[in-house]
Amino acid sequence: MECLNCKQESPLIAKILGVCVECIRQDFKKVLPLIEKAHKVSRSKFCLPEGIPRDKGGVKCNICANECQIPQGGFGYCGLRTNHLGKLLHLVNGERGSLSWYYDPLPTNCVAEWVCGEKGSYGYKNLAVFYHGCSFDCLFCQNWHYREEVERIMEQATPSVLENPENLKDGNFVTSEELANCVDGRTNCICYFGGDPTPHIYHALETSRLALQKKRVRICWETNGCMNSKFLKDMAELSLDSGGCIKFDLKAFNEQVNIALCGVSNRRTLENFSFLADYTKKRREPPFLVASTLLVPGYIDRFEVSKIAKFIASLDSEIPYSLLAFHPHFYMSDIPTTSRVHAEECLEEARSVGLKRVKIGNIHLLSDVY
Repeated sequence: MECLNCKQESPLIAKILGVCVECIRQDFKKVLPLIEKAHKVSRSKFCLPEGIPRDKGGVKCNICANECQIPQGGFGYCGLRTNHLGKLLHLVNGERGSLSWYYDPLPTNCVAEWVCGEKGSYGYKNLAVFYHGCSFDCLFCQNWHYREEVERIMEQATPSVLENPENLKDGNFVTSEELANCVDGRTNCICYFGGDPTPHIYHALETSRLALQKKRVRICWETNGCMNSKFLKDMAELSLDSGGCIKFDLKAFNEQVNIALCGVSNRRTLENFSFLADYTKKRREPPFLVASTLLVPGYIDRFEVSKIAKFIASLDSEIPYSLLAFHPHFYMSDIPTTSRVHAEECLEEARSVGLKRVKIGNIHLLSDVY
């Protein structure tokens, strides 16, 4: 593929973007129209807003860093908030969430498995909660099918239905009480992921509180980290007190690269990660905060990983960091699998800047072709 900006050729340039990582970093304003076009393509397929709504007369949502200003009759970036007659209406809330759930035998293969307090547990299980919805638009999304559920919810949200949102039927809705009741005697932990738990934060927090009334379970989160800080504090307290952890997927360090790959800024993600680093001193084992980065060939290179690792190390060198192998998927299916050389270079770089607990995850996906 030839970069549409600098004309350099590389097999590591995604067709959906059409530009290389160096042009994203060095010539961002010029390539931004191509980036915006890529995300319009990925989102319009599922009838999601093509960009973050910025209607000056719209209603504002403060659940995440996108801080959508939603026009009358429109939807927020996640598709799960709408402006109905000048009021912000939550299509999912503390009582009703759109999700899939299942039991995952312990020890699981989650990002934090290697440092988890349940890593030696056998015969017990994790309640894995997959929320439909996200505040990012990752072009390489491994779980992109949740968008189909969000689209179904949006299609139902006609003015007449919105007069009573309980009339929303199609969307795999589960109440917080129903989900909390899935915790049984052999359930040791709950992990919220997706998509991302942020658009469903009211539901996840309420479920956690109800579940903890039944039994002491670890409360864990896998997230892109761009939630409003007031929710992050609640998440942190639940995880800290229950022995769980918060896993941040640090997609990139460079803001322009994050916008290119994920559609939105990562400023709030980095701010929130810094905030949580103060909690790590309150409980060293099992680790409270865990980070991971997907090694997307051609875009998340040694340079990007070095910046992320330095950032983490500057906060606490003991924070565990997983480097995950990429598998071609969604709109970046033309990019090859992460090579072994790429992963080992990034591992070496992360350690060289002072991080003490780094590993390569998904080793079975690594390719020998560089």
